[in-house]
Amino acid sequence: MPDAVPQHRHCPICGKAIPLEEEFCSEACRQKYQKLLKRRKQLLLLMYIALFAIVIIMFVIPKMVP
Repeated sequence: MPDAVPQHRHCPICGKAIPLEEEFCSEACRQKYQKLLKRRKQLLLLMYIALFAIVIIMFVIPKMVP
């Protein structure tokens, strides 16, 4: 029977096997992850703003129409 695979985790960006104490396989993957998080936060904020605008429009427009 082959030897057991040592404990490891995978890089969240590229999927390479890395030691348990590491989060990313390289600085490039770390930077890509940071950009991804920043974009995700911006998109979430944009969605909240759009939802807020839609709710406001739903309550303001009907009162303006006689």
